[in-house]
Amino acid sequence: MLDLAENKIHDESRQGESLAPFATDPIKYGKRFYIESYGCQMNFSDSEIVASILNGEGFGATRNFEEADLVLINTCSIREKAEQTVRKRLTEFKKLKQNKPGVLVGVLGCMAERLKSKFLEEEQLVDIVVGPDAYRSLPALVEEAGTGQKAVNVLLSRDETYADISPVRLDSNGVTAFVSIMRGCNNMCSFCVVPFTRGRERSRDAVSIATECRALFDKGYREVTLLGQNVDSYYFVDEVNDEIVTFAKLLEKVALISPLLRVRFSTSHPKDITDDVLYTIAKHENICKYIHLPVQSGSTRVLQLMNRTYTKEWYLAKVDRVRELIPDCGISSDVIAGFCTETEEDHMETLDVMQYSKYDMSYMFIYSERPGTLAQRRYEDDIPEEIKKRRLTEIVGLQNRLSSESNRKDIGKTFRVLIEGDSKRSTDDWMGRNTHNKVVVFPKGNSNFKKGDYVMVTVTDSTQATLLGNLDE
Repeated sequence: MLDLAENKIHDESRQGESLAPFATDPIKYGKRFYIESYGCQMNFSDSEIVASILNGEGFGATRNFEEADLVLINTCSIREKAEQTVRKRLTEFKKLKQNKPGVLVGVLGCMAERLKSKFLEEEQLVDIVVGPDAYRSLPALVEEAGTGQKAVNVLLSRDETYADISPVRLDSNGVTAFVSIMRGCNNMCSFCVVPFTRGRERSRDAVSIATECRALFDKGYREVTLLGQNVDSYYFVDEVNDEIVTFAKLLEKVALISPLLRVRFSTSHPKDITDDVLYTIAKHENICKYIHLPVQSGSTRVLQLMNRTYTKEWYLAKVDRVRELIPDCGISSDVIAGFCTETEEDHMETLDVMQYSKYDMSYMFIYSERPGTLAQRRYEDDIPEEIKKRRLTEIVGLQNRLSSESNRKDIGKTFRVLIEGDSKRSTDDWMGRNTHNKVVVFPKGNSNFKKGDYVMVTVTDSTQATLLGNLDE
């Protein structure tokens, strides 16, 4: 499961619920579109594909939705709060529809797929509903909606849908980029809607992935994040080169493009990450020493209800294996508080796993029952809200301490940092990340470095979420 944080320890990392696109030349394009993305990195990546499709049909982007002829929201269904945020945002477009006749509003992504045509009835302002696999049909749907008809396409595909489309990088810093390597999920975790909204797993052509990554490097990008709901399930049969490409092989292919191109990935499922992947990470310096390894719960009983297919002991053995093969590897996780029937003992086991694993960072959530999931059909959401909130507070408190302890251990160490841009707090400071995905902030001084440069930074201090340092002279 790919997610942006509801409760995440951060202050300088790239975050946000909405993403407005770059502005384009109003003379070149006859019409304007505006897009916002909510939820996971995959949604942000999909929005870049949508931008490419619309550019090809004569639509330019705008950062101001009031200028737009077409307003799109790329949605998330992973939690109820995400859907509520989208519905609230749609009401804010009501005035635009009143003041600008002809403007179209579309809902894309997982929420569109989950609710389908029902969404048009619930949200009268919406003209277009498009599922994650149907973005190629968007120009035709826009044309249809322009005649006054409601337009819907939520058909899921069994094949990779967008491998040949070159994404338009939205709000890009010109240094880091997402690259989708697969779509869908086969795991059927009982709490998750992703298999229903994004369909079954299908892997993208390995050659097209490597080609996109090389093109990004040639344009000056210095880091790519390979995206999938479960990247370790990546599997592609390259008939041209008579080769089976696993995720470990794909990682290596991308790493070999250039030692100056950093490679990250998200997300791993603990049951699928292999020693081959770990050996590959250890072998190549430019594959970042950081793994997001969601645990969800520390209780074997709850994990079985979640259909996670591993036990607490098995998960901890996987953490041990990561530490054994990549001793300095950063590890982060996802944690859910208050899943169905969770007891205080179950909750304490979650805290125990967190303490043992010493996560550098976690994404932490209260359980939110989602319609249509196995959990919604099989179990009662029986944990009172106040208990969920209290348990989440304890989880967040522990992670705060673990993050602070992890960062303090880095004081005095020197790291290779990729400069991503100015610090949010001051244009006198640079912000970048090290191989462990930790944000590092340091003064620019009189140096001539620029975005996209690698620099050596010695850590002198830390906060709960950020390393502070100085350029290594």
